[in-house]
Amino acid sequence: MFDLFDLNGNEEKAKPLAERMRANNLNDFIGQKHIVAEGSLLRRAIALDRLGSCIFWGPPGTGKTTLANIVASTTHGEFIKLNAVQAGVADVKAAVKTAEDNLKLYGKRTYLMLDECHRFNKTQSDSLLPSIEKGTIIFIGSTTENPFASMTPAIVSRCRVFEFKHLSLEDIRGAMVKALADKRRGLGEYAARVDEEALDHIANMAGGDLRAAYNALELAVLTTPVGTDGAIHVTLSDAEQSIQKKALSYNEDAFYDYLSAFCKSLRGSDANAALYYAMRIIEGGGDPMIILRRLVVHSSEDVGMADPNALVVATSAMYAFEKIGYPEGLIPMSNAIIYVCEAPKSNTVVLAKDAAQRDATTVRDDDGVPAYLKDNTFGTKEDKAQSKKYKYPHNFGGYVEQQYLPDKLKDRVYYVPSDNGFEKTVKEIRKQKGKKN
Repeated sequence: MFDLFDLNGNEEKAKPLAERMRANNLNDFIGQKHIVAEGSLLRRAIALDRLGSCIFWGPPGTGKTTLANIVASTTHGEFIKLNAVQAGVADVKAAVKTAEDNLKLYGKRTYLMLDECHRFNKTQSDSLLPSIEKGTIIFIGSTTENPFASMTPAIVSRCRVFEFKHLSLEDIRGAMVKALADKRRGLGEYAARVDEEALDHIANMAGGDLRAAYNALELAVLTTPVGTDGAIHVTLSDAEQSIQKKALSYNEDAFYDYLSAFCKSLRGSDANAALYYAMRIIEGGGDPMIILRRLVVHSSEDVGMADPNALVVATSAMYAFEKIGYPEGLIPMSNAIIYVCEAPKSNTVVLAKDAAQRDATTVRDDDGVPAYLKDNTFGTKEDKAQSKKYKYPHNFGGYVEQQYLPDKLKDRVYYVPSDNGFEKTVKEIRKQKGKKN
């Protein structure tokens, strides 16, 4: 929009590169092909202006707000934008009133874009719920937190959740190249020359966050002095300083080789090798949280019930690192690596999970829950009579033989303890209970 008081476009120039380069249509939108590809449900809904209430969930810098803005620019309805951190119940009620007026007076839909929607408390959510339910407001939430865990279930159940992924290296690198060439919105007026390895480094260290990559690129270009040839030349050293992470001292293939070796060393109970590969990755510039996340997974995948305490140690190490940081956080991390390596191994948890998951998706038994296990609080007289057939384990000393699985699956056995570590004790406990499986 033309601004009489900003003839030179200073306000636009003052915006960060990430804001200036924000896509304003689906053709320019970067990444998330799994939800915005040609012919996808979301793309069709946006094109037809028939998008229902939805939640965009994913890491920072992956396009959630950008896509919401594209919806705003293509819709024929009114678009209201709020931030859950700043908005109160009064703001929500005002938005609802506007939506009701738009619908009654003009037959026009109203979209409510809510940034950081996981920060909405129950009172705020309850004030919005009836309007979402009736379709008075089309809700578009944006969050970096898992909405199924952080938001009011009533809101989530009335929305379609679209999960955004970290952008690929190719997406981020391509976006930076485009920004360097764009003279109107990007950095094209500087005619900067950025080395390939500098671009690669920023793309790698951005961790799938395009905003972080744009910020680092802009800082590198604006702070690198003009050379004797009159040009700005951004080197790897400049890129390292702009994103404040040193370049990995190995290529991408080697990184995944080290990570694979680390995981297999954990599984193979070699604490020396696991510690070496973990430190090799970290000292080469890798994020310690990558190591800690794999450690948590392997504490259940490869140790599991053979030593249930392994998961406690691994998650405690992750929490400690988040609170302490580098380098002291490497001490509890190393403690957890050694513990997981030295613990007895068993993959029975994974085998049980896979088998149960397979049945859950392939065996159809919509009303298979045994009647005496159902919630019959508000049931019929017959339902309540069935409830009385339930055997309360504590009335039988803590355990009593009883069918819990649906009839179609009543003989299934998913978890079979091994003879390793604590699982040997589990076998003994089962035997004492007189369990058949």
